[in-house]
Amino acid sequence: MLKNTNMMHIDISLAILNAKIWTANPKQPYAEAIAVCNGYIHDIGTNQQIKAQITKKTKVIDASGKLIVPGFIDSHLHLIEGGIRLNSLQLRDVQTKGEFISAIANFAKTCKAGEWIIGGDWDHENWGGELPCRHWIDALTPENPVWISRLDGHMALANTATLTASKFSLDLACSEGEIEIDEQGKASGIFKDRAMDIIARHIPKRSKEQTYKDLEAAMKYLNSLGVTSVHNLSLYEKSDIESLDKARKDKKLTTRIYTTFPLFAWRELHERIKKQGTGDKWLKVGGVKGFTDGSLGASTAAFFDPYKGSETNRGMMISKPEELFKNVLEADKHNIQVMIHAIGDKANNTLLNIYERVIESNGKKDRRFRIEHAQHLLKEDIPRFAKLNVLVSAQPYHLIDDGRWAEKLIGAERLQTSFAFKSLLKNNAHVSFGSDWFVALPNPILGIYAAVTRKIKGEKSKSFVPEERITVEQALKAYTIDAAYAGFDEKIKGSLEKGKLADMVVLDKDILTIEPEEIQNTKVEMTILDGKIL
Repeated sequence: MLKNTNMMHIDISLAILNAKIWTANPKQPYAEAIAVCNGYIHDIGTNQQIKAQITKKTKVIDASGKLIVPGFIDSHLHLIEGGIRLNSLQLRDVQTKGEFISAIANFAKTCKAGEWIIGGDWDHENWGGELPCRHWIDALTPENPVWISRLDGHMALANTATLTASKFSLDLACSEGEIEIDEQGKASGIFKDRAMDIIARHIPKRSKEQTYKDLEAAMKYLNSLGVTSVHNLSLYEKSDIESLDKARKDKKLTTRIYTTFPLFAWRELHERIKKQGTGDKWLKVGGVKGFTDGSLGASTAAFFDPYKGSETNRGMMISKPEELFKNVLEADKHNIQVMIHAIGDKANNTLLNIYERVIESNGKKDRRFRIEHAQHLLKEDIPRFAKLNVLVSAQPYHLIDDGRWAEKLIGAERLQTSFAFKSLLKNNAHVSFGSDWFVALPNPILGIYAAVTRKIKGEKSKSFVPEERITVEQALKAYTIDAAYAGFDEKIKGSLEKGKLADMVVLDKDILTIEPEEIQNTKVEMTILDGKIL
């Protein structure tokens, strides 16, 4: 932290004047100008106040009335996987079965024989809900194993070449229904949740050089969207953490990263912390990520009541509750932050119960348990988040995506407490926002638009439970100071005030005053990280 005393002469490296600065600091909500020195905010206030501190060495920017906000913090994404996706097969915008098949065929023509085709991010709801199968693409990809995931990452399609490369028997079925079966009683190529590991373990490992390039590509893309910090909730790969450590050592990080280990690897994380500490302002560790259930789009999110059109399918619990409890208990004993995925109402209820048991066992402390997603809740569970100080880590863009087909899967009644941001905030819960990239685009502006309008993607007027809309300022807080709180970083970032890190974003529109519908068209004009323009 910088100390501002009259005894010290300080050369301001950057001064921004004539701005509308939204600070996320309730003691000083707005300012006109800001001064930066050595990567930290030296002063913030009026134009006159900052002009008096400018020297010949100061770079001065006239913001011409533009809105400046703290650098966006994405509190849930998959960093290196996102970088991989930038150069992989892209199916997110495919709208028909024919387009799906054609896109894969065209991409295969660019690949060498034996090269795996990965990526995907397809959504079968775009063409009416029919799941793809290996027979659609086998004739077009005879020499290339294909392993392409649905956009939520909880379901993937393999072609026959992939099954052969993985030595998978077409007759093998999973007792929990995680492998889809075709009309001939054979594996269709669709694998869900845990069953995906059967194939995923056979994908060739990327080299350290490839992983490092994926990281660089991901950071560059995030910076262009105004993202200066991320919470990386990826599953642990040794090459991933090595790439992060190398980038930190080489001073190549252009995004501040809080990265997690898997819940089951909490001992490994604890040992790293004992030897190396938790890290610094660029790269830190300290949390673990686990799962309770699957996803809504794959019909594997765990609910108390069955999915519509089924008498038996209530989704699935990926982790056994008692096993989950034991791991959370031990991680918490060692002061490791716990972040666990929960989508369905049963999954969220079960996880809140587990957290409550751990709190009773280990005693009260500032642990900041998190539920990742917290999408579909029982009404009576909403006040429990604040009572237990369990943080909600949500991804608002999912609601306008899922809104196209969610009612078809779980009915109108359960939608009323889905993505219940306003109710959670009203009940004093801490809510942070992220993207879940690669699952959704990591654009905070689109996330803010989704939270404020809840306009369903592709619909002109229909909104997803409009009663749960929140204000632009509430959404901004969820991407800045409240996201910083979710990572124990609120003392050093998340708001623009003296002594904090000089991470900020200049927008081309004032999203606080324009029509909500126009928010989605807002662009980032400038991203400033550590006081430097990227």
